[in-house]
Amino acid sequence: MNQTQIDKNLFQPGDISLFIDRKQRRYMVTLEEHETYHCHLGQLYHNDVIGGTIGGWYRTDKGHVLLAIRPTMGDFVRQMPRGPQIIYPKDLGNIVNFADIFPGATVVEGGLGSGALTSALLRAVGDTGKVINYEIDESVLPKAMRNIERLTPDTSNLEIKIGDIYQGVDETNIDRIVLDVPEPWQAVSGLGDALRMGGILLSFVPTIIQVQRFVLALEKDGRFQMIESLETMLRTWHVTERSVRPDHRMIAHSGFLTTAVRCDPRPAYGNVQKPLEPPEDSFSS
Repeated sequence: MNQTQIDKNLFQPGDISLFIDRKQRRYMVTLEEHETYHCHLGQLYHNDVIGGTIGGWYRTDKGHVLLAIRPTMGDFVRQMPRGPQIIYPKDLGNIVNFADIFPGATVVEGGLGSGALTSALLRAVGDTGKVINYEIDESVLPKAMRNIERLTPDTSNLEIKIGDIYQGVDETNIDRIVLDVPEPWQAVSGLGDALRMGGILLSFVPTIIQVQRFVLALEKDGRFQMIESLETMLRTWHVTERSVRPDHRMIAHSGFLTTAVRCDPRPAYGNVQKPLEPPEDSFSS
């Protein structure tokens, strides 16, 4: 095993570690040399974890053991410092999926929030893609950027513009547009020209009344087809040798996703272009 492979299995200074106790309670800590983590189970010295195995067990000064792993994006999102309401991991995954965010895509995002969605989009577009965010409230930037940089340290392909996406965007020929704003219907007319043909527009809103207004605006605009709305409910299960049952708690409604594809306006009935007649066979008599 080479040195690079070994390093991937070990905690390094500056890594984010997720400590898990015997009751599955989770504590997220940034590892720094000569620092100490304090909790009700005792003290755990960072130096005992740095250089140790990811997925190993570490003992506090009171004799309790904690499992230390790298947090997933879902773990971080659930515990991240937040200003505006975050988007749950179950919705982040579906946004990336149903908006068909792909490596190399140019994505315009409306609304920065606490940065969770921006981080998910950055991961999806990869090093060759770009995320351009429009945020009207400059005060949310410091906290959101701290969250984004912890999840995706390289933000060179992120551009944040202070502006109102309801008034349109500067970019054209955009692959995907993702809206996390309270009145997405106000942005429809301005975004229709910016989105490339076949591009996807997605909106995430908490109430069905917002969905209805957005869908009606898309239909009235005429340049969007394949309009679909959905919500996701997540239920975990308790599985042991003696019993299998759904957990008592679940993440039910959190918001609605609506997607639409940029297309030519639907022709009036009876005016659909007819296919060209096949050329006459030059060898026919």
